[in-house]
Amino acid sequence: MSPAQHIIPTGIIFATGVWITWISFTQEPADSFLFPRLISVVFVVLAAWTFARSVLRIARVGEGVSKHMLVDIAPGLLVSVVYVFWAAKALGFYTATALAFLTLLSLYDPAPHNEIKTWIRRIVITAGYLLVMYGVFALLLKVFTPKEILF
Repeated sequence: MSPAQHIIPTGIIFATGVWITWISFTQEPADSFLFPRLISVVFVVLAAWTFARSVLRIARVGEGVSKHMLVDIAPGLLVSVVYVFWAAKALGFYTATALAFLTLLSLYDPAPHNEIKTWIRRIVITAGYLLVMYGVFALLLKVFTPKEILF
């Protein structure tokens, strides 16, 4: 097993954490970004710790990211990239979140795609997820969400 199988994924996660933390600390109004700042700092600290452990070869658990695993997660990564860089702003936060979640659920749910019952279940789960997201962000945390076309 190559050390790169541990170093590259943890390096990407660490770089993503640094980027997200930088964005959260450079956005205004500052009060709106208190929660994202707290979460991003914790995220980047844990990512740095994991990256350092992989570089120093302290904890090499598992086989790293295999080609088969990469093929399995590639559709989800693509949906995530489209969501973050385009859909959330173009469609509105909650609409894009619902579509992304339904897409991910459809991609990874082993239930058959040709039965109406499974699609109803996916839609109900997506609606429940969206209600929880709305409750957490808008009502509980009072965090500003991107507001564009719909909501």
